[in-house]
Amino acid sequence: MDLSINLFIIFGLIMYLLFFTIIILIIVALIKYIKSDPIQKKDKIFYLSLGESLKNARISNNMTQEFVASSIGVSRQAVSKWENGTSDPSTANLLALSKLYQISPEQLLRDISK
Repeated sequence: MDLSINLFIIFGLIMYLLFFTIIILIIVALIKYIKSDPIQKKDKIFYLSLGESLKNARISNNMTQEFVASSIGVSRQAVSKWENGTSDPSTANLLALSKLYQISPEQLLRDISK
């Protein structure tokens, strides 16, 4: 009888220690998770949209949308649509924009994700 009670107590202690260890490991894992940066921030490569690239080039050249539109022969709304991503410029317009901004078309398209 004493042996079975002792085994029961030992088994209970082992289960208690196992449960306590699992709880500690879960807490440590949660703390590491909370302190870590999201994977997206670490591994993310920043890409611009075509519109953002066009807008950055226009702003760096101190030009307005109206000036760009009149220089290449399109409406200001067309330039606005290109910059906000509603539409994309034709190849001819893209070449005209790169010439106006004095950068190569490749430079406009370099950081763009698809």
